[in-house]
Amino acid sequence: MTTFFRSQFLTLSSLPLLLLFLCISSTHALWPIPSYYLSGNTVLWIASDIQFHFSVLPSNTSLGRNQYAPSSTLPAIIQSALHRTRQRLFEDKFVPWKFHPRNSPFEPSLASQTLIHHVYIQQNHTDTKNASRPLVGEVDESYTLSITKDGAVRITAASSNGVLYALETFTQLFYQHSQSTSCVYTPYAPVTITDAPKFPYRGLNLDVARNYYPKDDILRTIDALAWNKFNRIHLHITDSQSWPLEIPALPDLATKGAYRKDLTYSPKDIQDIQQYGVARGIEVILEIDMPGHTASIALSDPDLITAFNIQPAWSTYANEPPSGQLKLNSPAVYAFLEKVWNDLLPRLSPYSAYFHTGGDELNVNAYSYDPTVKSNLSSVIQPYLQKFVDFNHAKLRANGLTPIVWEEMLLDWNLTLGSDVIVQTWLSEDSVANTVAKGHKALVGNYNFWYLDCGKGQWIDFYPASAATYWPFADYCSPTKNWRLIYSYDPLAGIPPNATHLVLGGEVHMWSEQTDGVNLDDMIWPRASAAGEVLWSGAKNEAGENRSQVEASPRLSEIRERMVRRGVRAGPVQMVFCTQNGTQCAL
Repeated sequence: MTTFFRSQFLTLSSLPLLLLFLCISSTHALWPIPSYYLSGNTVLWIASDIQFHFSVLPSNTSLGRNQYAPSSTLPAIIQSALHRTRQRLFEDKFVPWKFHPRNSPFEPSLASQTLIHHVYIQQNHTDTKNASRPLVGEVDESYTLSITKDGAVRITAASSNGVLYALETFTQLFYQHSQSTSCVYTPYAPVTITDAPKFPYRGLNLDVARNYYPKDDILRTIDALAWNKFNRIHLHITDSQSWPLEIPALPDLATKGAYRKDLTYSPKDIQDIQQYGVARGIEVILEIDMPGHTASIALSDPDLITAFNIQPAWSTYANEPPSGQLKLNSPAVYAFLEKVWNDLLPRLSPYSAYFHTGGDELNVNAYSYDPTVKSNLSSVIQPYLQKFVDFNHAKLRANGLTPIVWEEMLLDWNLTLGSDVIVQTWLSEDSVANTVAKGHKALVGNYNFWYLDCGKGQWIDFYPASAATYWPFADYCSPTKNWRLIYSYDPLAGIPPNATHLVLGGEVHMWSEQTDGVNLDDMIWPRASAAGEVLWSGAKNEAGENRSQVEASPRLSEIRERMVRRGVRAGPVQMVFCTQNGTQCAL
């Protein structure tokens, strides 16, 4: 049997039930689904001494297992990717029993094996000098992958990132045989794949300020992002509750602003995280949200913050306690920012093209307390805010970084932003439409669809006198955004055809009021995977139809199993009865 899957054209609802089951069981290996996918049912096995042959025009190298070419001939990003590919193939030990009827003899015979001895990889273009810190769209992420019935494997890609995606796809085609720890097979040959992402920006926003995450948690999240073909992680690294980012020029910032003196991110930590991301095709973008969300600065520099920790009426001056915002027209604030930028930005720019300066949820009432403003009128505040943002963005550009801001800076405050600035929307589909209507580049991430923290209920405590008012204590964005809802979100909804190029992609968001390292994996995965497929493959096919949950569910379950095997404690998509019985859990 040969299975054809072109993600833009297949209409599952029109297929008979039997054909639907066959299609699902034949394509569930891959997440996100490729643009074009053709597979068969011939079994191939991975040779224990498999060799990877890599060429980037015009030089060639050949690699044997556990033998690496000199770095002068093999790019480091390829060397580390091939090492990880071998690990995935031989150490994942993923036996897919959950995806076949119970106790069925689904595994191929060990008696006669056609082996894959060689994988030939051709990168058609040398990476550009900015390949490790690309602007959106600068890197061609496309690739092709072919596996013949006799075990010939060829990969082509335009960039090293494309090679990384191809190798991840390659590993997802293989399984461990339960009767032999050394036997790894694919039942899908021959395979032909042509693939490229729908959107060039595919990210996760992780809040590491409201709760602290050890570096290993962040690195593990980067690994999972790479397996799901994301290409950016946005670290919301400071907020009103804590400042864990070490700035050596201002040592008290983190010493006094972190929850504990040792719960900080040193310059070495940040460099490690960035380099780890680069090796996996993940650009690390930091955000210092300002001028709001900055109350933690008062713990080291109280004169820089207005309306700090006003109690008990904090909600008049902030969305969350403690209240406090940077003063808007203070020479001391500008001197402080000069020190922050001069210390931080030169360290970030070798590994990232972007920096996020925040700008959301600015509270006007706080500026009644600011002696440099003395008003809560937007008309008074706006010119100071424009000056503030202009100063910060000029510093970023001087260090080769492109600014990102939250949507309020453009849509609520009507600031004049440079044409290079990316506007991150989060409040509605109208926000995306209004942003591109003004000619600005936009990221999507509507909180009604892509906020992973929603549905856990309030984290605020209520006194007995007020508790009844807030019963049953739902949070502001309830209910939980399940993977099906996330999967249904179309980043291009309501965007006219002549403006879709301004929608660069988006981010799924993990705010951390009730999440830390203990439950991080389960809060993000596999729900973020659903956003990953939307951003890679698109939310709809060419006929304008939503992608089928029935087709996606077993593939999502399988990538979840692979993540678990690789050390990410992702939650289940369905119970095993459903994954073992095709469409019996569908309506």
